[in-house]
Amino acid sequence: MKKRSMLPQPVRDFLAASRDRHLAELFELLSIPSVANVADGSCMRAAQWLLRRLEGLGLSARIVTGEGQPNVVAHLHVGDDRPALLIYGHYDVQPPEPLEAWQSPPFQPQVRDGVLYARGASDDKGQLYAHLMAIEAWQRAGGGVPVNLKMLIEGEEETGSPHLEGFFAKHAEELAADAAVISDSEFFTDGLPAITYSLRGLAYVEVTVRGPAQDVHSGTHGGAVRNPLNVLAGLVAALHDDRGRVTIPGFYDRVLEPSQQERAEWAKLPFDEAAYAASLGLEALTGGEQGWAALERRWARPTLDCNGMIGGYTGPGAKTIIPASARAKLSMRLVSRQNPREIVANLDVFLHRLCPPGVTVEVQLLSQADPVLLATDSPATHAARESLLEAFGHPPAMIRCGASVPVTELVQRLLGLDAVLMGFGLPSDNLHGPNEHLRLEQLWGGSLAAAAFMHNLAARLR
Repeated sequence: MKKRSMLPQPVRDFLAASRDRHLAELFELLSIPSVANVADGSCMRAAQWLLRRLEGLGLSARIVTGEGQPNVVAHLHVGDDRPALLIYGHYDVQPPEPLEAWQSPPFQPQVRDGVLYARGASDDKGQLYAHLMAIEAWQRAGGGVPVNLKMLIEGEEETGSPHLEGFFAKHAEELAADAAVISDSEFFTDGLPAITYSLRGLAYVEVTVRGPAQDVHSGTHGGAVRNPLNVLAGLVAALHDDRGRVTIPGFYDRVLEPSQQERAEWAKLPFDEAAYAASLGLEALTGGEQGWAALERRWARPTLDCNGMIGGYTGPGAKTIIPASARAKLSMRLVSRQNPREIVANLDVFLHRLCPPGVTVEVQLLSQADPVLLATDSPATHAARESLLEAFGHPPAMIRCGASVPVTELVQRLLGLDAVLMGFGLPSDNLHGPNEHLRLEQLWGGSLAAAAFMHNLAARLR
């Protein structure tokens, strides 16, 4: 791919001259502790902040309330002959705990050595704000945005978007567009931008094993009463074989294997497995199925992980009881063609078959997302590739991602669009953890890429 300069110079100049102001505005948004599962009004404050900012850019915007946290919807119509672009982002953030691990307060943004530290800096307020910067540059210095705009800014992404499917179904006509872009992803590595074309799905469940009606004395009743914690530990252990494969019947039946060409392209990527392991404090990467490379296991193979086990006494000192119940949180990351509802049903049958007498087992589905495989040769994808090259000086890698972004599948299924996942973060941004951050050069480059994408998309779809 040849590097071409297509973004008008006045737009570039405006973005360069506005950096201090844009950073100050982003500080305001990052200072709002908009944790989706906290009902303290902060999510509404973030939505109202975005509403005012979008209206100041000339968009018609409103806050949509109903179930869950509010969403922000905005529109800008510039011409019947222009394509419509849907931009998605989310303003909600992960809880900041543990607070003591942060070098600076999570909702008091700071820049240190060219790096912006705050909860939401990369996921997703910073990446979202890059698009707002680009819109303003076009409006103020570029003669107007070159595409019709539609925006959806969600308030519940970090809790699994539990109400988003209903929202899309209700507002499908309003959100209809010719292309969609989501900036909630990352580069492959520092200096190598990426477009993500596949996401794993998710089935997240809670498994509960129940025994006696209440906690009982392990001395008096031990040996007569089956221990729910022991049973649960055995059930969780039985979900994998000694080669790392998931043992749920039918788990792999629908798995779409990566092509040999894909595997060959991934093998060429600058991935240092030993360095990756060391960055996690590990000597080697031994998880997952045997026979697959680390990137393949992370991107193209389904997984099952126990995320937590709860039960019995866990306080200081001794308390010798057999607990009445025990619970485990399980997440299953699923690949193309796997159906989370089918997988959960098979898990339920499997655990009931394994469960011994004297206790009962229950499987509750907490959240789900279908896996997504996106087109790599659409006009929008080509526009994104050109834009990332122009903004960052390197053609992007085409990669998969092991995580889930539920909106991507909804855009594909309900709007008939393959969204372009054009992210500006880096793998080292520490998403969801303490000291989340975003390099300022990624923010500035992201605003250039977002502005160029509108220009390039208009040229390809006009």
